[in-house]
Amino acid sequence: MTPQAHLYFEDVAVGMTVTTPAMTVTEAHVAIFQGLVREPGEAPGVVPELLPLCLAIGLGWRAPAPPLVVLAFMGFEWEFLGPVRVGDTISSRARVVNTRALREGGVVVEEREILAQTGEVAQRGRFTFLVGRRPKEAAA
Repeated sequence: MTPQAHLYFEDVAVGMTVTTPAMTVTEAHVAIFQGLVREPGEAPGVVPELLPLCLAIGLGWRAPAPPLVVLAFMGFEWEFLGPVRVGDTISSRARVVNTRALREGGVVVEEREILAQTGEVAQRGRFTFLVGRRPKEAAA
């Protein structure tokens, strides 16, 4: 049996948890982010608040689980609990807290945390996705 390439709504269960690999935030990450958003830099060594969220979303593609079949990003709530500094190593953890079936898919709500190398939660919030159902087999 080959590994599954995607997770459909039917594959998602409340309580499922995925943790990403970790990465160290560098001055280069900060410089690239500031160039993209065209905002002036903060004090040296300070990471813009949204950068860890952006990096954590990217780290999700390196997680050991297949990605969700996301049809729509429906929203998020986010809070910043503590600073992330250049040199900090972060990872992300997502846990499914709610699902609701719909005709063509379903709503999946995840609680996400960005963890510092100390294990402390630097940022957290909820993401809400519309996730597709597994396609029906083609008729023979």
